[in-house]
Formats: sequence, C-alpha cells, structure tokens
Amino acid sequence: MIFSSFFKAMGQIGDPRFRKVLLLGVGLTLALLIVAYSGVLWLVQSAVGDSTTLPLIGEVTWLGDLLGGASLLLMFVLSVFLMVPVASAITSMFLDVVAQAVEDKHYPTLPPAVNIPFGEALRDTINFLGVIIGANTLALILYAIFAPFAPFIFWALNGYLLGMEYFTLVAIRRVGRIQAKALRRRHRMTIWLAGVLMALPLSLPLVNLLIPIMGAATFTHIYHAILTRSPARSG
Repeated sequence: MIFSSFFKAMGQIGDPRFRKVLLLGVGLTLALLIVAYSGVLWLVQSAVGDSTTLPLIGEVTWLGDLLGGASLLLMFVLSVFLMVPVASAITSMFLDVVAQAVEDKHYPTLPPAVNIPFGEALRDTINFLGVIIGANTLALILYAIFAPFAPFIFWALNGYLLGMEYFTLVAIRRVGRIQAKALRRRHRMTIWLAGVLMALPLSLPLVNLLIPIMGAATFTHIYHAILTRSPARSG
C-alpha cells in the first residue's frame, strides 16, 4: 500500500497545482526566515547599539558586529535543520489543493470534499508549526548525545510528525476531525512507516522541498486504500 501510493504520487508530480503549492510554501517559508532574522538583528542592535562599555576593556564598537555575525550564523544553522519542517507546516495550509488534484485524477467519482475554513486551517498550521519546531529543536540534544544514531532519530521523529499531519489533513476533508483521528489511531503503524518514507529524503537539498507535496499526494492514496479495505466506505 505504502510504496504503490508513493509511486502513484510520483507519477503526478508535474501537475500544475502541485507546482503552485510548492512555490507558495517555499516563498512563505523564506519570507518567514528573513523576517525572523531581521527581528533577531534588530534586537541585537537595540541591546548593544553602536558601541558599549565592557569592564576592564572600556568602550568597544565591534561587539554589535560580532553579535550580528553570530546571530546570522545561528540562523543559518537553525535553518538547515528547520527549513523543511517549517516549509512542511506552512505548506500544509494549501495541501488540500494537492489532495483534490489527486482525487480529481484517480478518484473522479467521489462527491465534493468539505472545504476547511481558512481560520481552522491557519490554526492547525500554527499548532503543527509549533510542534514540529519544538520537537526538532529538542531533538538537537539527542543528536549530540547519540550522534551515530542521529539520522535514524531524525527520520523516526519527522516520520511520525509528517505522517500524523498529512493523514489527518487528507482524512478530515472526507470524514471530519473526530473520525480522521480515529482512523489515524487504528492505522498508526502504516501511517508512521509512510511518514518515515517521506522523511528519508529530508536530508537531500532541493528534493526535500517536494516532501510536503509528495506527502499529501501519497497519503491521499493511502487514505483511500484504507477505506477500500474497510467494510464501509465514507465520503
């Protein structure tokens, strides 16, 4: 089920709606990172100013430049780890477009899906963004302690988070939030393994930016495969 769903999603990668969501997600993510760095730089300059006085040294003018450079380095390091998770969270606001494109092509007899209100989608995105940033930031400690196993920790953690998010996003359009969560619990192992498959390319530059699109498309197929194996089909 998992691999067949993935290859079906791969076959639709050239869909114009996929490209539109990709550009929106990456553009908004870059804008967010720029705003975040600008805010950090403003805080540093406000705290230090053009010069400051240090004990035993006196007035120095280079401290602001040093802290500014350090903050830039810190933002770069964090962006390496957080760029794709953040892009995944932001792109999730638009992934119903991907799910609809998959259903239009592969499941054309389905009735219209329920549109998720923008406010609800924004709330879910903010919640997911907080969870995925917090989890990946805390995982940096585990990477340092268990360095040889860092890739496996990264894949397992993000596989769980991405699988949970993408499956819920796809299912909620068809069966509502409560039943979507029930389905997710019932098929948690399949969803987690599919999420790990999505997490594996996260280490590959540029390719990793496609993961939100591929995840939504893959889990759309997985959702419908799960329902066809159930006694009754919803939606």
